[in-house]
Amino acid sequence: MSSQDFRNRRNSIINNLDNTVFDLKKGSNEATRVREVVGNTRQILDDLDEQFCKRTGLNKVDAAFLFVAIGLQIARQYLFTKFPQRLDDQTAANSIKDHVEEHSNRRHRYYNPSLEEIVSNPVPFDANIGANGALSGGGRMGHRVTAIGHDPVLGLIFGTANIATSTLTTASFASYHICTNANNRDAFKHNAKTDLVLSHTINKLLKNGMEGKVIVATSLIKEIIHLKSDINTKNSLPLPGISAINPKLASDLASYGLDMANILTIGKQATYASMINLLIAMIHRLYFDGSSDMDRKLYEVKTRKILSYSNLIATSTNMAVVAITRDLDLFDLGGLGVTIYRLITDRNFIKQVKEEFIFGSYRNMIMGDSI
Repeated sequence: MSSQDFRNRRNSIINNLDNTVFDLKKGSNEATRVREVVGNTRQILDDLDEQFCKRTGLNKVDAAFLFVAIGLQIARQYLFTKFPQRLDDQTAANSIKDHVEEHSNRRHRYYNPSLEEIVSNPVPFDANIGANGALSGGGRMGHRVTAIGHDPVLGLIFGTANIATSTLTTASFASYHICTNANNRDAFKHNAKTDLVLSHTINKLLKNGMEGKVIVATSLIKEIIHLKSDINTKNSLPLPGISAINPKLASDLASYGLDMANILTIGKQATYASMINLLIAMIHRLYFDGSSDMDRKLYEVKTRKILSYSNLIATSTNMAVVAITRDLDLFDLGGLGVTIYRLITDRNFIKQVKEEFIFGSYRNMIMGDSI
């Protein structure tokens, strides 16, 4: 071995020793650092919890959003989504725009009333004279549950067909011809066939040219107007489909408040409350100025706090008003449902983000990365 080779080998050994010493020292320092982190775990977690609270706390801008959200929810409760006043049938009918005074003058042609008759006569499924038990079994709601034309969904089919053919179809899908009696009132005349009620209506729509299409379209419009006029009456309308299964059940459900008027109002309350939440969340998002994914999540926590707090405050004040006034028409039941949903989902989201922030930051400390 030459002297040069010897020197090169010596230098290599020295370098390796230096690297080994450096690595050992670095490992020792890292072990010391990790030991210190682990030893101060409780304090570190407390500090991270405090950081989370500070970074997700509401500042002046957030507070402004909170008060606006509360104001919008309260305004919605009392201006747009109160339970409507229940009217008697005649008052409700007269309240419909462009209401036309109707009278029974049916010049009976089986399944084929004229357009003039359809326009000027009441809907045939309001008839009850001469029913002889055909409309029995409806309980408090009577023919509203035993005449299928009053079903909010099935009525769009059968009610329209009844109007287009001057017939009445019951909840058991038996049909009857409706005529004008000696006292100029709608009355039951003869049994009709339900399949013919539907087939004649389809033929008018598909095979009788423009005149038939106009008759069916007019019948559908008349059906929709009639359902609209009945919704906010004292008996309202049954829930869709229940009458066809059990008219008495539909009536019993309505007696407990489960009718179309209340369901539509509750749905409207929930929809409007959710729309306000969405609007506030979208606008608040525009003020986000972070860059990392964690920044975005922490900002979303603030947004969700605004929505949860505003919904909770608005619902609490509404329940207090209802308790004081004893006026259940003011009860924001749909908004209460949205509030409960928000409290559950927002709480879970905030908890998840908090755990990710605290334990993610603690893990980064252990691994030696900056938080």
